[in-house]
Amino acid sequence: MTHSHLSHWGAFTPEVGDGDVTAVRPSPLDPDPSPLLDNLVGSLRHPLRVPAPMVREGWLRDGPGPDRRRGEDRFVAVSWDEVTERLAAELGRVHAERGPAGVFGGSYGWSSAGRFHHAQSQVHRFLATLGGYVASENTYSAGTSEVLLPHLLGAHDVLRSLTSWPVLAEHTEMMVCAGGVPAKNTAVTPGGQTVHGTTDAVRAMAARGCEFVLLGPDRRDLPVDATWLPVRPGTDAALLLALGHTLVVDGLADQAFLDGWCAGVDEAVDHLMGRDDGVAKSAKWAAPLCGIPARDIVALARRMAARRTMVTVTYSLQRAEYGEQPVWAGILLAALLGQIGLPGGGFGHGYGSIGDNGHSARGGPVPTMPRGYNEHRERIPVARIADMLLHPGAEYAYDGEVRRYPAVDLVYWCGGNPFHHHQDLARLREAWRRPSTVVVHEPYWTPAARHADIVLPATVTLERDDIGASRTDPVVTAMRAAATPHAQARDDYAIFTDLADALGVAKDYTEGRTPQEWLRHLYEGWRGESSTLPGFDAFWAAGHVRRPDPPPSVLLDDFRRDPAAHPLRTPSGRIELASARVASFGYDDCPGRATWLEPTEWHGSPRAARYPLVLLANNPAARLHSQLDFGPHSRDSKVHGREPVRVHPDDAAVRGLADGDLVRVHNDRGACLAGVVVDGDLLPGVVQMSTGAWFSPVPGVEPVLCAAGNVNVLTRDVGASRLSQGCAGSRALVEIERWAGPPPPIKAAGPPEVVGR
Repeated sequence: MTHSHLSHWGAFTPEVGDGDVTAVRPSPLDPDPSPLLDNLVGSLRHPLRVPAPMVREGWLRDGPGPDRRRGEDRFVAVSWDEVTERLAAELGRVHAERGPAGVFGGSYGWSSAGRFHHAQSQVHRFLATLGGYVASENTYSAGTSEVLLPHLLGAHDVLRSLTSWPVLAEHTEMMVCAGGVPAKNTAVTPGGQTVHGTTDAVRAMAARGCEFVLLGPDRRDLPVDATWLPVRPGTDAALLLALGHTLVVDGLADQAFLDGWCAGVDEAVDHLMGRDDGVAKSAKWAAPLCGIPARDIVALARRMAARRTMVTVTYSLQRAEYGEQPVWAGILLAALLGQIGLPGGGFGHGYGSIGDNGHSARGGPVPTMPRGYNEHRERIPVARIADMLLHPGAEYAYDGEVRRYPAVDLVYWCGGNPFHHHQDLARLREAWRRPSTVVVHEPYWTPAARHADIVLPATVTLERDDIGASRTDPVVTAMRAAATPHAQARDDYAIFTDLADALGVAKDYTEGRTPQEWLRHLYEGWRGESSTLPGFDAFWAAGHVRRPDPPPSVLLDDFRRDPAAHPLRTPSGRIELASARVASFGYDDCPGRATWLEPTEWHGSPRAARYPLVLLANNPAARLHSQLDFGPHSRDSKVHGREPVRVHPDDAAVRGLADGDLVRVHNDRGACLAGVVVDGDLLPGVVQMSTGAWFSPVPGVEPVLCAAGNVNVLTRDVGASRLSQGCAGSRALVEIERWAGPPPPIKAAGPPEVVGR
C-alpha cells in the first residue's frame, strides 16, 4: 500500500512501479497543487543517482590537499567500510591540526521535507558531537533583511509573521507590490505545504475590488490584472522614497502615527526633503532614474493615502547590492501612511516570495531533530563562502562587528547545491579547490557532488520513513517509505552513525535510538500532554494528523494598540525610521536611514555601454532551486535542453533574435548558453533567466562557459552591504548574441567518469 508523502512543493501520493515513481497524485486537500510534483517521476532510479561511495581519483591517489582537478577529475567506487575509515581519519586529522575552526559544516535546508531526515540538522548534529564546526548564518533568500529588520522593527521574525491573507481579503483596498507577488514562488514551502492558497487569495482580493499595483520590470510577477509601473531594476528604493516625498509635501503623511509609534522621523523626513544633502527625493527626481513619469508617481501616492493600503516588498529586491534600501524605504512609506498594525494595511515583506508567507503559524514548533550544541561559535554569513575559502584570516565587516574568516581545511556539505545558490561560479570554483577535502552526501551527481572529493550516496525522501510538517501546514504527515534505497544509498543518519562509531562518539550522536525510535521520540515530544492529538502508533497507522486552524493575524497589531505595553525590541521601542545604531557603524553602503544608492550594475552605469541588458536572475518556476533539474517538468521548460532566457521583442529585434534561437549570454565574469523566448511582458532593456540549471562548465573555456545555462556564472559575488553581507545575486548586466556552430554537450546531464583502481 502506498501512503501520502510530503515534499517542499506539496503533499502527494506516489504511484510506484519497478522501484520508481511512475506518477504522482496531489493531495485532495490542495486547491492549487504544484506541477513541480511531476519532477518526481522517474527520479528514484535515474542514471544520475550516485550508486556507491565515490572518491575522487586524485584525492584517493595523492591524499588530501588543495587541487585544481576538483570538478574535472574522475571518480573511483569504494566500499562503505573503506570510505568510513578514510573519512574518519581525515576528520580526525583536521580536528587535531586545526580544531573545530578547520571544518565548515555547509548545508542548506531544502533537501527533504522530513523533520528527522533533515540533512542540515543531521550534519550539524554530527559535527557538534565532534567538538564543533564553523557554521553559516542567515539565508540566501532573505539574508539582507534578516540583519536589517532587527534594527528597524526589533526582530526579523516579521518575515514569518505577516498579516494573513484572510485579513487582506477583507480589509485591503490597495496592495502596492514592489517586486510583485510571484505565483511561481508560492508553490514552495520549507517543510511542505498540503494546501497552497496564496494564488487563490490574491485572486479573491482582486475579485472583491482590491486594486493591485505592480512596481517591477516583469508583468508576470502578479497573477492578477494590475496597474503596472515597470520600474527599472535597481531603482525601487528611489521610487518608494518619491512616493513618501509626495505624501509629505501634500500633507498626507499621518503625523500622529509618526509621533506616537516611530523614532528617527525628523532625520528620515529631512532626507526625503533634501535638507541633508540638497536633493529632494521628489517624483521629479525619481522619474528619470526609475523610468516612471512623475505624474504617475504623484497620482499613486495620493491614491494610497486615500485607501487602506498594504505596501509589500519581495525578497528579490533585497537580494541585490544595497538590498537593505528598498526594504527600509518600504517601511518608511508604510509608516508615513500611518496604517502599520491596522487590518489590511501597513507593511509586508515577502508576500509571494515563499508559499507560507501570509499564512498564520499553527501553534508551537513542529517536530524537530535536535542539532546539538556547537561549542565553536564562529560563523560566517552564508553568502560569503567563497570569500572564506579564498581569504582565510582576512577581516570583514558585518552588522557592526569586525570579523576574520576562519582557515577552513575541510568542507562537509549535506543537503544542498552551492553551485546553484552562490554567485560568480568561476570564483566559487576557484575557492572550492582551496581546502584539503570536500565531502558531500548526495543522491544525485549534482554539480556539488562533481566538485567533491568524497561523495556518499544518500537516500531520497521516498526511500525512508519520516515525519513531515511545517509551521503553517494543517497536516502533520507520516511519511512512509515508498521504495527501497537505490543501489548502495544510505540515509544521512546511518552514514553519520557509522562515522560517529569510528570516531568514538556514537552514543552522543544517536542517544541509543534507531530511526524509528527517533520518529516516535520526536512525535511524542511534540504532542506532549495533548489529549486531542493521537499517540504515535495511531498517527503512524492513520498516516496523518490534522492541526487546528489558527486565528487570522495582523503584523504589529499589539504594538499598534499599545506601544508602551508592547514595545518593539529596538533601542527606542518604536519603529526606527532612522537608526542611530546603524549610523554608528559608519557604513557608506548602508547609512542610518533609507536612501537610494546607485548600483554598480544598472541601466545608468558606465558598464551598460558594453553590457546594456539588465538580467533578472530569479527563482525558477519549473523546479525548487536546482532540485531535480533532470525531471520531466523542468526539462519541458527548456529550449534546446538549455535554460530559457526571456527577451523583450524590441531587444530581440535589435539583435536579430527569434523564439527558439540558441544564444550566448555573457559579461566579463562568464557566459552561458540559453534558448530565446521572446516576451513582451518584460520592460525593454531587461532579460530574465531563472537560476537552477545544473552547472556544466565547458572544459578549457575561461573564465567559464556553462553549456546548460546556469545564470550564476554571470552574477556578482559581493555582499549586499557591509551591514548584512547578504546575497546580491538577483541582477547583473549582460549582453546576448546568437550562438554560431554546434553547441557543446551538457556534461551535467550524465554522470562523471567512474574508473577502477
